[in-house]
Amino acid sequence: MSESNLEQIIRDHSRPLEPEPVDLEARLERIPGLKAVLFDVYGTLFISGSGDISLAEEQCGGGAMVAALAGHGVTLPAGEEVGIEERFFGLIRGAHARRVREGIEFPEVEIREIWRELVGAVEDAPGEEALEAVAVEYECRVNPVWPMPGLEEVLEEFSGRGLALGIVSNSQFYTPLLFPALAGKVLGSLGFSEDLCVWSYRLLEGKPARGLYECAAGALEGKGISPGEALYVGNDMVKDVRPAAEIGFRTALFAGDGRSLRTHGWKPGAGGGPDVVVTGLRQLLEVV
Repeated sequence: MSESNLEQIIRDHSRPLEPEPVDLEARLERIPGLKAVLFDVYGTLFISGSGDISLAEEQCGGGAMVAALAGHGVTLPAGEEVGIEERFFGLIRGAHARRVREGIEFPEVEIREIWRELVGAVEDAPGEEALEAVAVEYECRVNPVWPMPGLEEVLEEFSGRGLALGIVSNSQFYTPLLFPALAGKVLGSLGFSEDLCVWSYRLLEGKPARGLYECAAGALEGKGISPGEALYVGNDMVKDVRPAAEIGFRTALFAGDGRSLRTHGWKPGAGGGPDVVVTGLRQLLEVV
């Protein structure tokens, strides 16, 4: 299915969301010498109803899968709808297990492959376009998202200053489509450099794997930018802040939404924390 049609599915199944309160104060200070800013997506640039991309069983959506399939002309044989989400997540677990046996500590799936395996045996199985539409609609149903307040303003300001912009995100093929669908602009028009956007589904490896951050650092090096001249912004201490810091990035913990903030027990004043804590994207303009 064309990207424009998939974007319309996202718009049709999205509604405005507001950040939830967080019991953590901002800690701001100017970080000198920055030439690049890289972001997480779910819970940082976009409010996420589930707090993250929804590939975990605890985020399954009841009848959402059957509804998404039916919405795009996929009718399951009688009785097949029972337990279909359990089979879906079982396929994800199996794919992860195979990658772990190959030596990948934090495996990722290409979700279209999971959907093909799940519905491939159905009579009149959907083609690739319908399968992508089902995947997008299901994700929207179980994990509604909406741009975080200040997203366009901050990106426009940073891009206007000549900062290199990138992304390191746990993601699927539909993740980049959130930007034109809900923010009205493709990534390039928002200032992002394609070579600085690292998507987990392409590498089949997810955060907190260092490989994603090393990939971003290598792309920055090609632009003459060292990790210490780049700020990474994410909402999870374990998946975002710590691995980014290990590679040498400066770090900002995004504490802007209670759904997605993951401190993993870290508290202000403890060691191993981020360089700054921001409770809204616009505060980054005070840091960079």
